[in-house]
Amino acid sequence: MNVRLKAFAVHLLGSASALTVVLGALYFGWYRWPGWYLSSVLHVVGIVVMVDLLIGPTLTLLIASPRKPRRELARDIAMVVTVQLAALTYGTVTLWGGRPLYYAFSVNSLDMVQASAIEAPERTLALRQNPAFAPHWYSLPRWIWAPLPEDREAAKRIVTGTVFGGADVTDMPRYFRPWEQGLPELRAQLARLDDIRFLSRPEKQALRTRLARLGLGTDQRNALIIWGGSRRVLAVFDPTTLRIKTMLMADAQS
Repeated sequence: MNVRLKAFAVHLLGSASALTVVLGALYFGWYRWPGWYLSSVLHVVGIVVMVDLLIGPTLTLLIASPRKPRRELARDIAMVVTVQLAALTYGTVTLWGGRPLYYAFSVNSLDMVQASAIEAPERTLALRQNPAFAPHWYSLPRWIWAPLPEDREAAKRIVTGTVFGGADVTDMPRYFRPWEQGLPELRAQLARLDDIRFLSRPEKQALRTRLARLGLGTDQRNALIIWGGSRRVLAVFDPTTLRIKTMLMADAQS
């Protein structure tokens, strides 16, 4: 194997190994379905993969001339690796800040809550007032119930603030409660697929077809949208146990 191909192979193997460890840990820890879809992180992952697996090793292939002095070659490769590390660091920090921490049911909505949505003062209050549900750096995604506080004035402030772009109760872990305690209210919000307002007619038709393929009917009140920014997922529950049976991209085509 000539020098160029050997350098390319070694660089590609090293880059792939580092990328697999970082992205694998983030995926299996926080971004499993539907987290990666609702958080719209694929563009970030794409940039990191392009730089680390395509551009980096390719540049090494181009610059690894056997006629270059060893010191000069090492300097050039070090510059390429530095750019790769910068891209990997950018991607890791971005993915870490946007990692899903909660899937929160509140009032009539089921939302994915990312780490970046919970501000430092709220973390401090949660650690003091509701430590069982406070987010830590090692916290993995949890399904929780986020009811409005019983204090009417506090609830009114949250609702009013949300209207004007303030934090919602789903961004306030001090109010979080166990998922099971919110199931009676969640049951009341389940709807038939055809009755969900936030889906277009083509989306409903595509979902109806996919649910039929899975052997799931659409004539029961068993569905609810999970929101994540501009993305949506349809969650279908078992009407009896309220366990989620499947989660489908709301804009998926049959």
